[in-house]
Formats: sequence, structure tokens, C-alpha cells
Amino acid sequence: MKGMSIKLCQLLLALTVLASPVMAEDAATVESQIPLDLPAPDAAFAPGAAPVSETAPAPAVDAPTPSVFTPGNVSSITVAQMGQPRGVMLSGGQLQAGIDFTLPTDQVITNAQLYLNLKVSPAMAARNTTLQLMMNGQPLGTVPLGSADSDVSNYQLEIPAAMVVSSNNISFKINDGDALLCLRDLSDKYQVTIMPNTRLDLEGQQLNIGADLSHFPRPFFDSMQMTPASLEFAFPAKTLPEQVSAAALVASWLGIEADYRGISFNALSDKLPEKNGILFGKPGEQIGGLTLPETQKPMLQIIDNPGNPVYKLLLVVGNSDQQLRAAAWRLTQGKFPGQTASTAVENQTIPVSKAYDAPRWISTEHPVRLSELMRKDQSLTATGIWHEPLSVAFRAAPDLFLWDGDTIPVKIGYRFPTENWIDEERSYLSLTLNGTFLHNLPVNKQGALETLWRKVGGDARQEEYNLALEPYLIYGDNQLSLYFNIQTKESAPCSVLLNNNIKSRISDDSWIDLSKTRHFSLLPNLSYFVGASFPFSRFADFAHTVLMLPENPGEAEISTLLNMAARSGNATGTSLNNNTVMFGVPTAGANLQRLEQSHVLSVSTINQSAFNKTLLAQSPFNSNEHSFGVRERSIWQKIQHWIEGDWGSKGIAADRYFSSNEAWRGFVSFRSQWNPDRVVVMAIGSTDEQLSRLQTDLSSSRINAGIRGDASIITDENGVRSFRVGQQFPSGQMPWYMMVVWYANQHSALLAILGLLFASVIGLSLYALLKKRAHKRLNPQDDGK
Repeated sequence: MKGMSIKLCQLLLALTVLASPVMAEDAATVESQIPLDLPAPDAAFAPGAAPVSETAPAPAVDAPTPSVFTPGNVSSITVAQMGQPRGVMLSGGQLQAGIDFTLPTDQVITNAQLYLNLKVSPAMAARNTTLQLMMNGQPLGTVPLGSADSDVSNYQLEIPAAMVVSSNNISFKINDGDALLCLRDLSDKYQVTIMPNTRLDLEGQQLNIGADLSHFPRPFFDSMQMTPASLEFAFPAKTLPEQVSAAALVASWLGIEADYRGISFNALSDKLPEKNGILFGKPGEQIGGLTLPETQKPMLQIIDNPGNPVYKLLLVVGNSDQQLRAAAWRLTQGKFPGQTASTAVENQTIPVSKAYDAPRWISTEHPVRLSELMRKDQSLTATGIWHEPLSVAFRAAPDLFLWDGDTIPVKIGYRFPTENWIDEERSYLSLTLNGTFLHNLPVNKQGALETLWRKVGGDARQEEYNLALEPYLIYGDNQLSLYFNIQTKESAPCSVLLNNNIKSRISDDSWIDLSKTRHFSLLPNLSYFVGASFPFSRFADFAHTVLMLPENPGEAEISTLLNMAARSGNATGTSLNNNTVMFGVPTAGANLQRLEQSHVLSVSTINQSAFNKTLLAQSPFNSNEHSFGVRERSIWQKIQHWIEGDWGSKGIAADRYFSSNEAWRGFVSFRSQWNPDRVVVMAIGSTDEQLSRLQTDLSSSRINAGIRGDASIITDENGVRSFRVGQQFPSGQMPWYMMVVWYANQHSALLAILGLLFASVIGLSLYALLKKRAHKRLNPQDDGK
């Protein structure tokens, strides 16, 4: 009944909005509008009225009940965020297309506007035709595709709010399609592009879905939302490491759920979130005036936000690190019974990761079929002549290694349609990996004998190809694109161009084989970190990683750590179930022993001078209360690095760049002082405000691509600049005898010097021996002396 009441509320609120006419900067016509002639809705469902409430648990705060109001939400979603980063192009035979998008299910849209940006080719503009728009099968109107003063035409269309639901489709169609149908090979001439910045502006009302754990992750995160999400985590005034550890576990799981959408976190100290939020603390502690419930066992409870009951607060409560970890892990498992407002958590057996077992990383143990890499809503079959490329996305561990000359085998099985109107000489299957063209695979086998055999009626179809892929083409995040470029014969009738009864497909036995690769790399390397949280994600649950913060971390530092946790979860598909958080650098005890066995991911700012000095004590970097820089190498270090062939260090340039910028943020990485086989990565900013910008920086592909080496500095004026300051060391799986060959290859200068010294010693020894022998031969009388 609760679900039905919410649906009824959504329907009645939506139907109160009257349809508005289409408006455009250029003239546009309305083909149809939805007629609305309904009686006024019940006042109980009117915007601003109190929503239907459910039975809630006893409040955990002793405060007067606030007046209930239904908050409004304003949001925008672009075509790029709908999954079309390059926009939607209509050209050639592809004269109509559509975009699917979804919206959070706990909102009712009350107002919607489409800001349409179109780029029209001159030839298409000269035809003076129109573009028809439809939403969810209902006409929105038409816009002209005539000449404009600029390359891009802008239109504003009012959309009846009742048409906007949780799952939507906007379709576009060129009305001159019949005339263009037989204009072959002119796809570059007649084009209309719906630009990626075309956006839909929405206003809506937030619904109260009740205090129910079975809805989690709603209302904190809704999988129907296609735009980046933001969520607040709150902690007591005296925040403890185990509370941040539990928060990192939950943040990493939400990072998995957010996937391509992205998610960011804001940490609050002794303050309640204004909207939805998650609170972490011990029983009886207070956060912003709210007292956490007393309990002996770990506990999860969802309550109304005292500021507005439409919003919810989720309480994660535990007396110890073990209890908080158990509560957080139970939360990520879901499957709560309906109408569950709170639950005690029993002892949990939390699984432990093995090396390189991240579910989102392609296996290196055996060949992997392309069909196994596809999402459930994807297919390896293309229908018709005009279609989108088949995309196969996969992630790989960033430290894959092959010797020079070795390649990665890829088997592609494919089949073209067998129609007599297809020009088999000009049709091909195009393969592209990460934007790099790989190969065009023909319909038929190539060669004189094969051509002759085909002409006499023999079967010369090529339906399989073995591709040798260069290892440098494989990144942490990869996109393999396969496009069946089908060309028709000149004599083919126009009707076949829209024939959707033909199929082109990639065989199920197509595969990519990374089993010959090794896990081996040079560390530190910040590009591995920003791309896949490596080397911490080698064990995806961070069982061998320490998350280190200053003794008294601020909100910006905790927020940044949570964002790093979410990025790791998104990259690997595993939440940080076994992470360890430390405040300050330990000097003894179990924490020091843990530190000696772990990598370290740290977050700090310049004003945390005591913490920074201790952490950077044996690194190439140094820090004081007002500056951050690079240590000057000693004479012996310079000689040692020169002999070892380390000629690419840019320590002086990095130090000058640090000292020349007042406001900056970035990352540095160096060998751990507690274990030379481990690394430290430090996210650092000149101020809290600068540190908080890292999350926005890392959402930029340009900045991500620019982060490398062991020092990357980001400024608003210059973007990102990267340097290699310290010496790298090998890490991974390599037999000793292969390490000798690798080391000789990497240190050619040292090998040459050693070879010269060896030759000199041998040469001088032989010279002395031969000189003595010559003396005896020429002076035999000296033999008796």
C-alpha cells in the first residue's frame, strides 16, 4: 500500500502542471500537446503539503518537531550525462535516433525545459527541413533546420511535466528523411548533431519514502540518477579512526554503485546534514545535538532528519572498530526486510581479498570471452545497416608487463549478413581500441587464390581473425569498439537502406588473452594511482593499506580520504572491507607493526607541519609551516643516481614550481620509510579549500592524463604539472634470472661502466701476465735467478 500511495502522489502532483507552448530563439512549431483538464488534486497531495508518513522509530533526538514541508529540487542533465559524450549525430541513412535517461524515483517533476543546441551542416540547412522531437512516444514539437547566424542553433522547449517520469526516451527525426534516403555516400554532407551540452532543466518535489532500511541506498543514492551525486557523512566532535574506517568502507561501496555517474562526499564534524546523510559514532555520542542510541551490539538505524522529516539520517553505531566495521559491512550487503527502521548487527565474517582479484579487472589467468565483458543490457549483435558501434569496456590491472616484442592475442569471430545487395568488396569490420585504430577486417579472405575461388562460386568468407595487440595499447580503463561498416551496391533499391531484418554479429567464442602478461612495474607511479588506486588496489579491500590522517584531521582531509575510497571502489568493484585508518604516525605497538607491512595512503595540508615532517622524514620531499618542496640531493646521492642511469629526475624543477605557487593541491609519492618494498601516496594541498578541489580535478580526463611521475601539482592557472623527483624501484612478479636481464636493460649506463671496469681489470691482468712471459722468452738466462 505504501508503494501505491507514493505512485498516486507522484501522479497527482505531476498532473497539476499545465502544458506550456514551445519557445525557441528561432521559430518552432508545436505538433501536439497533451491536453490536461483535470479537477484540482486533493490538498493532501498538493506541493508544499505534508507527505503521507509512515510509522517511524522513536526519534534519537529530544527536540521539538519541525514544521514539515516538501522541499523542491532543481537539477539539470545533459546529453553527455545521458551517455552521449560526443552528442547525437544524424547523417546518411541514420536519420533518426533516441536517447534514454532516468531520474530519481523519489521525485515528482513539476517543471521541465529542454535547451536544445543543434549543429547543422550547410547542405542540410539549405534543404530547409525540420527536426521532429518526441518524448516517451509523445510529440514535443518541431524545430527548423534552416540557416542560422552561427554554426550552432539554440532552442528552448517547454515540456509538459506530466510527460517526465523515472525512465524516459527523447527521440529525434529529420522530417526530410525520405528525400535523403537514397543520397548515398553523403553522410559527411548532410548532418545534424545534437550537441553534448544540450540539457534538460528540471524542477521537482521531493517525496518522503519513509524510514526504511530496505530502500538503501535510497534516499542517499538513487541508481536511477544519471548525474554526479553528493552525500554528507557526519562524525562526533572527537572523531575516532575506526569511525572514519567504517565511513571509508561505506563510501567505497557507494562508489561502486555510482559507477560512471560519480559521487563525492562531505565530512561534517558535530553537525547534522541539511538533507540526507549518514552518521558514524559510538552509542551515546552526540552529533549536532542528536544522541546516538545506546546499544551493546553494532546497530543500523534510519530516522527522520530533525531539520525536515522528508530527509533521512542513517545511523551506523558501534563501540569498537570491529563493531563499526561489522555494521558498515552489513549495510553494504542490503537485503533488509521491508519496514525495517533499525536492526542490530550480529558478528560478521568479512571476506578477505586475494591479490589481483578485483571483479572489475579482466582476468590474467585465462582467455576472457568478449561476451563475458558485456553488460546485461548489451549485445554482440548489430541490427540493420546503420547502427552504433558495438562497445566492449574492460578494466585491467595497471601493472601488466610483457617483454619487448611480445603481444597480446585477440581472437575476433564475426559474421556479415549474406545479402546479394551488399557490396562485399567495400564492407568491413572496423576495430578500434581506446580511440586507436587497429584493423579493418574484410568480408572475404584476401589473396589471388581466394579471389579466384570466390569467382568460381567457392566459399571464401573470412569469419575469424587473430589480432596481435601491442601491450602499450592496454590502459587501466579500456574501450574496444567494433563497427560493421556495410556498404550497398549502386544497384540496390532505396528500401534496403532501412532494412532492420539483417544482423551482423560478433561470435561468442571471441576472446582476449592476457595470460602471458606478468604483474610487474616501477613504483612510485602516480598515473597508476589516479587510474586504478594502484598499488593499494592490488588487494582490492585495502587489507595491506593504511589510510593515514593527521592527529586532528579536519573536515576537508576526511572528505578527501572518503573520495579516494570511493574512487578505489569504483575502479575495482570491491569495497574497502579491511582498511585500517590511523591518526598520526605511530612510533610503537601494533600500529607500527601494521605500518611495516603496508602501503600508506595519506591526506594532509601544509598547516599540519608536525605530521608532514614525520611522514616525509626519509622522502625526497620536505615541508614546514608555510612551504612544501624537494630536498637537495647530496653529492653521493647524485653520483649514485648518475651511475644507475637515473638521468630523468627533475627535483630542482619541481622544487622551483612548488615554491613559485601560493595556492595549489596535488599528489606526491615516495618509498616507504618503514618498508622499502612499499610506497606512500600523499594527497596534499596548500589549504583546506585547495585540498577540497581535488575531487573536481580528478573528474577531468585532461587532468587525470597529466598526473604521472611521483609529484603532480595542480593549480587553477596552469592545470596539472608532473615531475619525477625520487628514484623508482621494481615491484611485482618476476623470476630472479629474468630480473637480471631486466635490470641490465634498465641500467645500461651502469652496465657499460661495469663492463668497462671488468674489461680494464682483465686487460691489465693479461697485460702484466703477457709482459712477464715475454720477458722470460727474451731473457732465458734470467730463469735461474
